[in-house]
Amino acid sequence: MTALNDLVRPDRYPRSSRYDPAWLVGLDMGPNPLWLLEDLSQNFDLRPGMRVLDLGSGKGATSVFLAREYGVHVVAADWWIPAEDAAAVFAEAGVADRVEAVRAEAHVLPFEPESFDAIVSIDAFEYFGTADGYLPYLTRFLRPGGQLGIATPAMTQEVRELGAIPAHVERVVGWEAIAWHTAEWWRFQWEITGLVDVTSARLQGDAWRDWLLWSRACAEQRPDGAAAQQAVIDMITEDAGEYLSFALVTARRK
Repeated sequence: MTALNDLVRPDRYPRSSRYDPAWLVGLDMGPNPLWLLEDLSQNFDLRPGMRVLDLGSGKGATSVFLAREYGVHVVAADWWIPAEDAAAVFAEAGVADRVEAVRAEAHVLPFEPESFDAIVSIDAFEYFGTADGYLPYLTRFLRPGGQLGIATPAMTQEVRELGAIPAHVERVVGWEAIAWHTAEWWRFQWEITGLVDVTSARLQGDAWRDWLLWSRACAEQRPDGAAAQQAVIDMITEDAGEYLSFALVTARRK
């Protein structure tokens, strides 16, 4: 058995377990994106033919999953990954007819108002979505009744309440943990705008264990894995779920 085998978990993630874990690790840009998306989808109503924006789509794993599993048409938008690189992933996965790759910065989205039935963002929203004015900007691209869903690194308590970033977290991620909010912080942040109805806001159960399994697989499989992942593995192991989690939040535009 290898750490890669631990990424096949049909009991908990039946859809994700149909995907080659080596392929997924090869697209690594953070904790297992398919597990996060599959869990989030419990509170999401995705139907064939919908037009979905995958915001912060990275190298494309989540966009492939959305197209294959739910039959939706996906616009995969990312700033860090060239569109041609993502398009190659979609072509190889056989979903090029259902997924369009776009290079776009999250604050300057090149789309028409009310052009999406749903917007999904997996392990990316913490980089651009915490500002008070971002939700009002983003929801303009959703049709009335359209859905928004995010999975984002979270803390079990707000850093403001703790008074400091926990030392074992600060050593690895530094100030970025300021943007790792609780699920209830996200609920309030969205509801106070009056623009959406929040349909779910929760911390992912055993998120730290999922993150640890992923990090161990990346350490084992990627050429630079051990060096790149050891600090993260140590952080997660020391934390053991005390502070670190993922927030899964969904809403509908009013």
